[in-house]
Amino acid sequence: MHDDARLEMAAEIEPDWAREAPQRLWDPARRLLRAIRGYQAVAGKNSLVARLARVWWREQHRFWSVVTQAEIDLGARIGGGLLLPHPNGIVVHPDAVIGPNCLVFQQVTIGMREGGEGVPVIGAGVDIGAGAKILGEVQVGARARIGANTVVIADVPAGCVAVGVPARILPPRRAAE
Repeated sequence: MHDDARLEMAAEIEPDWAREAPQRLWDPARRLLRAIRGYQAVAGKNSLVARLARVWWREQHRFWSVVTQAEIDLGARIGGGLLLPHPNGIVVHPDAVIGPNCLVFQQVTIGMREGGEGVPVIGAGVDIGAGAKILGEVQVGARARIGANTVVIADVPAGCVAVGVPARILPPRRAAE
């Protein structure tokens, strides 16, 4: 899939940046995201201030990565409004794409399959339960829900729920008539 199409699919809705704003001094998940955003803001700039800022944000990222035990690359393509309520053990492949306003719980892996190629593209507003694994070149549609400990190795349509190992796709719930 072409990179522009992947990014377009993930960026379906407007990000809610307030979800990422630190709420208190000790707010590890939001501080980690802040370090990633800060680094990305100065990446590619060559002034002395930008180089010093990159060092600052890289060290902040290193500190908060150790605190949270999360592995999220400084160059990760993450839409705004990401929530990490319990950031412990989250692993995101550097080439994966996460859309805006997603919710990712602890021990989630978003990455490649063994010996495979391609990485996941997560659409906007997706909720990913604790311990879930999303592996390989899969697309998770907007507003999909991934259950706890689910292993996703095939596409999940928008609005659907994925549960089980390997994931079974449940249809979207219908509104009460």
